[in-house]
Amino acid sequence: MNKQAIWKLYRKKLLVWLLAAAAIGTALYYGIDKKIVVFVTLLFGVFTQLFTGLGALIALIPLIGPLIIKVVTIPGFFLLNALGTVVSGIAIKKGYTAKLAKGRVVTLGLMIGIIIGYIIGNLVPLK
Repeated sequence: MNKQAIWKLYRKKLLVWLLAAAAIGTALYYGIDKKIVVFVTLLFGVFTQLFTGLGALIALIPLIGPLIIKVVTIPGFFLLNALGTVVSGIAIKKGYTAKLAKGRVVTLGLMIGIIIGYIIGNLVPLK
């Protein structure tokens, strides 16, 4: 992929990142509370898929890019799993075992669907 194609594909995301960085810098310069800045940045990032674009740009770096993405994302999955275990323990202690079992069945079905979709996607070429 040449530079023009990359620029054409990611120019909006780069522009939004530059604007977000400028807004964050301006907010911190004028003394707005850091908690508010972090909350607004995360909210803005979730709704504009800003972090997805950043991840895609980092993944474009040859050899080291995919490794950086894995190092950043794998601990996030471990954290979500640990959080789910803690919430499940609290739910069991409070007596919500039936609802918890239904939620676990739905989660298991979703994970099996993702795995089957991944396998089919690798077996059936699109081209």
